[in-house]
Amino acid sequence: MSIFGNIISKIFGHSQAAQPGATPASEAAAQGGSPPPPGTNDDAASAGQPASLQNVDVAAILDGLAAKSSQKLDWKHSIVDLMKLLGLDSSLEARKELAQELHYGGSTSDSAAMNIWLHSQVVQKLAQNGGKVPEELRR
Repeated sequence: MSIFGNIISKIFGHSQAAQPGATPASEAAAQGGSPPPPGTNDDAASAGQPASLQNVDVAAILDGLAAKSSQKLDWKHSIVDLMKLLGLDSSLEARKELAQELHYGGSTSDSAAMNIWLHSQVVQKLAQNGGKVPEELRR
């Protein structure tokens, strides 16, 4: 699965878990539930195609995770903190892979510039995939 696909899956999974009686799409299917709507299953994300967030309140989910975290993570400004908050590998190597996946045109040797760009791109792509993201975060 792509790193961005993992980001969407983690956020979408938390959205599903937050709904009373809801289970993530793959669990619902495994339990004999009706198949998930197109674009919301784990197969799309595992094939490198992110699942749709379908108007999921991204900020509310991430703020909720941050409130429960033992670390002070500034997901609104830091790609590293956003990835840590979701339980993903936030190493330089993982961020370089994400940069390649999102077609970063700059030098991956300048990690500060790359990180700023990555955060901006991830937030924009979350919004493009149907996630509700505050306008001030969409630089």
